[in-house]
Amino acid sequence: MPITPPAPSPVTTVVFDYGEVISVPPPEEVRAKLERLSGARPEEFWAAYWAERRAYDAGVPASEYWGRVAGRIGAEWDAARRQEIWAADVGGWLYASAASVAVLDRLAGHGARLALLSNAPSDIAGALRASPLLEPFDALFFSCDVGVCKPDAAIYTHVLEELGAAPAETAFIDDREENILAAKELGIDAHHYAGTADMEAFLTDRLGPF
Repeated sequence: MPITPPAPSPVTTVVFDYGEVISVPPPEEVRAKLERLSGARPEEFWAAYWAERRAYDAGVPASEYWGRVAGRIGAEWDAARRQEIWAADVGGWLYASAASVAVLDRLAGHGARLALLSNAPSDIAGALRASPLLEPFDALFFSCDVGVCKPDAAIYTHVLEELGAAPAETAFIDDREENILAAKELGIDAHHYAGTADMEAFLTDRLGPF
């Protein structure tokens, strides 16, 4: 009896997260610089940094975000110090993973439509829009523009509508489980990023060798 070949994958669009999928975490020297400039104990600074980050990603201006962080740690930064902190933070998120970039380079010529969906403040989003790394992407979506962050279902719905893509036609790669689960609830073919080897295997399964 002949073996029936598997049905072709319906995936036509691949949506990538940016932070810690395409990028690497801010290098240790950047983290150390931020801690030093803050004047606070590292654990206090990072607790404040992350406590206010979702609002920053959702569109709060940098001045307000860093004002909130300073208020939480009891710091009084002058304008020059705040600018230095801001610049170090933005720059720290622009370092790419060489392994992920190699996969993207190969994928770009394969024919699939590529898009980005990142929880990011306007400062970092602006830098990424000018990034040569993201030139092959057909669309870039940032939480600061939409006003909501992953894993809110509204941001995924927005992306699908803007792309004109059905959930089943869309693959999504992210490093946070809550973001993956939210995408799957909408019928998106989502992959929990745990390294480039797993990501490449997932993409090959959906798109064929590339």
